[in-house]
Amino acid sequence: MNSTGAGIRTAVRLLPPLVDITSPVALGDLALPNRLVMAPLTRTRAGAAGVPGALVAEHYAQRASVGLIVAEGTYPSHESRSYPGQPGLVTDEQQEGWRGVAEAVHAAGGRIVVQLMNGGRVSHTDITGTDRIVGPSAVAIAGEAHTADGKKPYPVPHALTEAEIPGVVAEFVAAARRAVDAGLDGVEIHSANGYLLHQFLAPGANHRTDSYGGSPQNRARLAVEVTTAVAAEIGAGRVGIRISPAHNIQDALETDPADVEATYAHLVEALAPLGLAYLSVLHADPAGEFVQGLRKRFGGPLMVNSGFAQVTTREEVAGYLADGAADVVAVGRAVMANPDLLERWTGGHPENELDPTTSYGQGAAGYTDYPFLTPRA
Repeated sequence: MNSTGAGIRTAVRLLPPLVDITSPVALGDLALPNRLVMAPLTRTRAGAAGVPGALVAEHYAQRASVGLIVAEGTYPSHESRSYPGQPGLVTDEQQEGWRGVAEAVHAAGGRIVVQLMNGGRVSHTDITGTDRIVGPSAVAIAGEAHTADGKKPYPVPHALTEAEIPGVVAEFVAAARRAVDAGLDGVEIHSANGYLLHQFLAPGANHRTDSYGGSPQNRARLAVEVTTAVAAEIGAGRVGIRISPAHNIQDALETDPADVEATYAHLVEALAPLGLAYLSVLHADPAGEFVQGLRKRFGGPLMVNSGFAQVTTREEVAGYLADGAADVVAVGRAVMANPDLLERWTGGHPENELDPTTSYGQGAAGYTDYPFLTPRA
């Protein structure tokens, strides 16, 4: 397996329970009491208006014992919405909804940042309510979007012009300002998993010949501009960025290892002077040469997440931390099913099993009804 591809993981050393997981760490301006992070998870509970309500606040407050919550991908403009039920940070009502979430998490002793996500061509006009979807190039994704009226083929996106791109940057900046004004602790820029910023990075999605296409430097330009502008607005110590090199999902294909190396090396080197809170890397081999090379170029805290195809285990997390492969580890499905995961892992208790049939929906089932070890009021 090449160092940038997905596949078999590098084996991690099995260690005694929770080596270093419970130790505190600073990610920029974020002081974490432990090194377990809740990964951003799309859950579609924000309704047609994209307003996170009491159920969303309860969900995140239940999981406040992790060192940091990275809340789900949240759209910075109506045009950038990818899913029905996805929350936004565009309107005053949405901002007030996030205020309620922040207050609930803080009251429970937690810390929470929100992931800002422009879905780009991973959407449909039936979802956005606009007259177009956008992307780096006029190339549609193979497959179907999940709309409120069922599955529909992905439409061909409008290829953003150079004159339109500053508006995309401004939307991220405005949403970040709303996030911190709502009391959230910071933001994570979503440049992974085939969404807009990743679409610009990936040769399979970006067929441009202007200053945002072609070379690795040009394809990385939008992610750098967005992150730089957001950091200038709210402070770099409150800003993280998430990438998923060679994840090859949603047709954001990156199949040339040399190009992947060049693209992401340029990206992290361009971001390094900003002093961001962290770099989050979703990759099958976080301890491998490729990811660790990006870490050296970045020069700041590294968050890793290996559990896309497979569920991340307690032993794996402990191994990455004890071996010094990461500063913090993001965990998704185990935190989803176990709101008190840190307590379970600390004490060696059994875990709840995830019910994937309830991961996406509108109600409490599979969202706020997973049991705690000790029943809560």
